Amino acid sequence: MLILLPPSEGKVDAGTGRRLDLTRLSLPALNPAREEVLAALVALCGGPDEAAARAALGLSEGQRDELRRNARLPLAATAPAARVYTGVLYEALDLATLPPPAVRAARRSILVSSGLWGAVRLTDRIPPYRCPIGAKLPGPGALGAYWRRVLGPVLAAEAGERPVLDLRSGAYAATWTPRGELAGRTVTVRVLHEREVDGAPVRSVVSHFNKATKGRLVRDLLLAGARPRTVDELVTALRDLAYTVEEQPAQAGRPRQVDVVVTQL
Repeated sequence: MLILLPPSEGKVDAGTGRRLDLTRLSLPALNPAREEVLAALVALCGGPDEAAARAALGLSEGQRDELRRNARLPLAATAPAARVYTGVLYEALDLATLPPPAVRAARRSILVSSGLWGAVRLTDRIPPYRCPIGAKLPGPGALGAYWRRVLGPVLAAEAGERPVLDLRSGAYAATWTPRGELAGRTVTVRVLHEREVDGAPVRSVVSHFNKATKGRLVRDLLLAGARPRTVDELVTALRDLAYTVEEQPAQAGRPRQVDVVVTQL
């Protein structure tokens, strides 16, 4: 199974190891694109027009330190991506407390989307950075469209014959949408919160806690040692873990969507 996760805005303050070396990152076919985006980001953040740099990255005046950090990325210390990302999803996934077999499964199966790197494995050493997928950089342009031109063949090859559990958020999911036969092996997840209002059940899409639920879902799959070979086996694995899963009608050539219904956040 291939699991696709979004990055987190929250990251550790600094790396602890060697400097960034793109040649050591997984998915080396992405390196030319990574080099271009990295060079554009460093030049923008180290340039004279601070206001333009902040606008491009969606930063406030109080976030100038993010610009200085980006400008030094080629010289910055790195850490495994598993430690760099610290947001709600990664707190719920809590990789550091997984037993060794689950950690090995996570390293094999998880890819993290990124506006700067395209996609990385949990073991890839990267520096903390600020580069949202919604950014528009001089040269590469809008990063969502940029990566959409690059990621398709690389991620399709990485998926191979495996089912894909796509838990990316909307902007990152738009950078690669599986098509054709691979789409039929891909599951996207929507988290719905069900509560009782005036004696009747009411469902709503959750945002913040959507991330926590997805983190727990991946953690549970890893702990269970789940190795589904098909989408049906993946859905069954989730139900076996006591998740309430409802499948939406399948659309030819599109990923299959399932709703995970939760009553507690």
